Amino acid sequence: MATEELDIDEWAEKVGLPEGRPRRITVHGTPVLHRPCREVTEFGDELKQLVADLLESMDAADGVGLAANQIGIDARVFVYDCPDDTGFYHVGAIVNPVLEPFDPDADLDKDEEGCLSVPLEYAPLARPAIASVTGQDLDGNPIRIDGTGLLARCLQHETDHLNGIVYVDKLGPDEREAVLAANAARIEAGEMPPWSEGRPRES
Repeated sequence: MATEELDIDEWAEKVGLPEGRPRRITVHGTPVLHRPCREVTEFGDELKQLVADLLESMDAADGVGLAANQIGIDARVFVYDCPDDTGFYHVGAIVNPVLEPFDPDADLDKDEEGCLSVPLEYAPLARPAIASVTGQDLDGNPIRIDGTGLLARCLQHETDHLNGIVYVDKLGPDEREAVLAANAARIEAGEMPPWSEGRPRES
């Protein structure tokens, strides 16, 4: 875990990111959100630019995490700027993340969950209250992130994204239908947030 609390700009400077630009966030129904993303095999300037853009996009949408396919990029990487259960903020990126297996007897956090790709809609979703992810940093070195509280939920949510799973896929049928119906109504009414693509892409 981090031993110093950094904001996005401080962390970006520390790891040598270029200037990022915010991109529109993809909407549920866009194909790239519903299939597993490709493993990252090249660690260089292109990856750093992607991470810089992800951070800017997440910040523009006031999010706590964002996966590459949420800006239309088929790559296994996500960023986060999220507090743990003590209120300590963790910021960073992880490449090719893999969730560690959960203890079947682990405590569950039953809070509401939302998603920038299904904006402004929320539903209760039970997830393990502690989560660990292994993967690589921006130079390809092995890293591990341990999370509690909201950070644990974020690590699970974003890794799910890279596996082609949106949180609504984990809801019961009635809850899922209600969230997606509300999202569809918002799309048709033109009420999506300015940082959203507004409606699903066809490809």
